[in-house]
Amino acid sequence: MMTSLSSLSIDHTHDPALRSWVAGANEESTEFPLQNLPLGMARVAGSTGAFRPFTAVGDQALDLILAADLGVFSAALTDVLRACEGQGLNPLMAAGSALRRECRHALVAVLDERADAEWPGKLAGALVPQSSLQFTLPCRIGDYTDFYAGIHHATAVGKLFRPDNPLLPNYQWVPIGYHGRASSIGVSGQQFRRPMGQSKAPDAEAPSFGPCKRLDYELEVGALVGRGNALGEPVGIDEAEDQLFGLVLLNDWSARDIQAWEYQPLGPFLSKSFATTISPWVVTMEALAPFRRAFQRPEGDPQPLPYLQGETHLASGAVSIQLEVHLQTARMRETGAAPHRLMRSDFADCYWTFAQMLTHHTSNGCNLQPGDLFGSGTQSGPGPDQGGSLLELTQGGKQALTLPSGEQRTFLQDGDSVALVGFCEAPGRRRIGFGPCVGTVLPAASAA
Repeated sequence: MMTSLSSLSIDHTHDPALRSWVAGANEESTEFPLQNLPLGMARVAGSTGAFRPFTAVGDQALDLILAADLGVFSAALTDVLRACEGQGLNPLMAAGSALRRECRHALVAVLDERADAEWPGKLAGALVPQSSLQFTLPCRIGDYTDFYAGIHHATAVGKLFRPDNPLLPNYQWVPIGYHGRASSIGVSGQQFRRPMGQSKAPDAEAPSFGPCKRLDYELEVGALVGRGNALGEPVGIDEAEDQLFGLVLLNDWSARDIQAWEYQPLGPFLSKSFATTISPWVVTMEALAPFRRAFQRPEGDPQPLPYLQGETHLASGAVSIQLEVHLQTARMRETGAAPHRLMRSDFADCYWTFAQMLTHHTSNGCNLQPGDLFGSGTQSGPGPDQGGSLLELTQGGKQALTLPSGEQRTFLQDGDSVALVGFCEAPGRRRIGFGPCVGTVLPAASAA
């Protein structure tokens, strides 16, 4: 069975000339032009009502249930959107990609500046400033799998411990992943306590228990599963794209000292389960179509096994997303100093695509469910100044970074806020963005 190519196809909704009667959507600096239309769950801040599905249009957000009540959507789509209220986007995810595309097309039709003259007046009451909203997770995340698909990160970290053989033998053959903790995933704005745990200094006779001393961030992209598959029914590479709902930014915080002590033989545990932060807006696979790239392996690297290859995937399996990490210390906030950019990388360099991750994940018959989350693994660039974690940028804590404030960092300190930034741009296309993904470190519980 061949995949529906609609999520990869460019149509009228991607036209760079599209303009909206919502003025903010036409600003060159906006992350949310009419060509984007990401989906999320929110309510007006201070209210006690249920969270409802919204889309972002410029600096505004459109309540999709109110829009449905005004006749924007078909009866079938209206029923699905109403089912999302208080539940997350899972009903829309489970409905399949065709209904998601229908939603996108219907929104463009009524938000376009050329729409029937009635729509601006009818929809005015359904639009609210994004700044007035309280966001929650975009869906119920039942399971979370964190992959290790950033080869530049894997190589840089491997060199710290195995200078002569940084990549393990299986890395170039199989998408490596582990089962993460879904319950501690939070939406942008998340504040979390510095984790406690066991660690062992190299010269110590015994481990000690206390606050993490080497707290780090990890720059990742997350993928949310759409319809899912039945237990025992693998998803082929030609069908995998149709199972992906959309992408988010993801910060998979890491306690490096705790991890170093606990990760053998079964991998990370308490060093990763204390917090993960994602952006509130889900950029749909359709919105990303103009930014697809051919999937390519470096010359000399082994090609993926046949079950992880397909013609469509080879032609457009990768996605180019410009990724950045910005750091703001407590002192910087107090003095009004802006966050400082630490690095930039391109997600198109990811060694394995999300389609390959999904295909491999289900190859043993594992059943994925609507709203399941994949993490890409840390997305570093090839240069030494492009590390997607402090572990890389400071060479394992040996070379401190000096910030514009004069402060230095080898690892994160209490009060530090980390912001991930993601945007897509291409010649002749409207730039689209992912919105905020910010998390802040609070003191450990025993030190509060």
